[in-house]
Amino acid sequence: MQISMRCSVAVHCLVFISETAGTTRVTSTLLSKSTGCNPATIRSIMSALKKAGLVRSARGGVGGTTLARDPADVTLYDVYHAVDPGGLNELIRVHDCAGRTCPVARNIAAVLAEPYRQIADAARDAMRRVTLAQLIESYHRELAAG
Repeated sequence: MQISMRCSVAVHCLVFISETAGTTRVTSTLLSKSTGCNPATIRSIMSALKKAGLVRSARGGVGGTTLARDPADVTLYDVYHAVDPGGLNELIRVHDCAGRTCPVARNIAAVLAEPYRQIADAARDAMRRVTLAQLIESYHRELAAG
């Protein structure tokens, strides 16, 4: 069971963009240095965030990436869904048992379908209760704590 690292990298980028708003031209190279991820990965994540309407980018002299929405209106689920759209449907997967003669093997996927759906729904609901604004506030508390 795993939530993709792309989500934490995306949140990192969004917090960085918020913190540097109006003071720094945010590029994939700069985000790459901050996150430790290669620029191609950052470009892929930023493309997904842009497609989801969470960031916008401008080319040229001023250029750079900015938030497209107020952080209070962006949930952790919005970010996760942008970078891993089908992820929660695959949060917990059943091993491949197709074609087995064992009755448990033939039925285990059906047995687990509902509990696994409930787990994915609970994760989705929890992620919808966390906003980017809350994450930025938490970042500020961590900074203040030293």
